[in-house]
Amino acid sequence: MTDDVALAAAGDVSAFERVYHAHLPRVHSLVRRMSGGRDTDELTQDVFVRVWQKLGSFRGDAAFSTWLHRLAVNVVIERFRSDTIRRQRLRDGDDIFETLPAPSRSRDLSMDFETALATLPDGAREVFVLHDVEGYKHREIATLLEISAGTSKAQLHRARMMLRRRLRPERP
Repeated sequence: MTDDVALAAAGDVSAFERVYHAHLPRVHSLVRRMSGGRDTDELTQDVFVRVWQKLGSFRGDAAFSTWLHRLAVNVVIERFRSDTIRRQRLRDGDDIFETLPAPSRSRDLSMDFETALATLPDGAREVFVLHDVEGYKHREIATLLEISAGTSKAQLHRARMMLRRRLRPERP
């Protein structure tokens, strides 16, 4: 695999295709979760266009998959960074809980989770995915999203509470 990365960095299109196919499922999954399913295919392609453009800057200090993951996160964040999204991310008050649609129940918990994850506000979803799914620390998330570590913690708490409420089993 590292041979393909080196060959692709040198301009070998066939090697880049192999790198693309090897990493596509994980990148697509990350992008889908971070974007709430919006423009997933387009964003995934944007990630690999950026990979092709920046592959020459990959120094090998970390694993290629780590470098690729960070690049993918940055592409998604850049795409959804706007004043409107930023205001949503920092929205105060518990009235955000009232914006959730009524829970729909299915027998497939993973589908319920994916649906619930997609209903989170962008900032809460980004922090949840980065922290609880991808394993980033709050200080790393703060740097990536240009927020404070305290805001990251608050957004994670908000996301978890919203997910609990959305996924809570109906009581008889």
